[in-house]
Amino acid sequence: MANHKSALKRIRSSQTKRLRNRYQAKTARTFVKRLKETTDKKEAEDLLKKVSSMLDKLAKRNIIHPKKAANNKSKLTKMVNSM
Repeated sequence: MANHKSALKRIRSSQTKRLRNRYQAKTARTFVKRLKETTDKKEAEDLLKKVSSMLDKLAKRNIIHPKKAANNKSKLTKMVNSM
């Protein structure tokens, strides 16, 4: 267990940030799943814009690796274009 007041605060703030990061990553995964399941091209294009934005934000905040975001966006764009 931590002995310093600053270490205790760091534990609390790290936990808060961890929960926020997990929530954002999970939300993005849910939207990716929803995009993959959709069959309507118009709806897929709208979702693609939203999902791309989410992935960019996750990469910018170092929640996921930037190349993982780029790969996901590329695959999803190919999928939507082939509809």
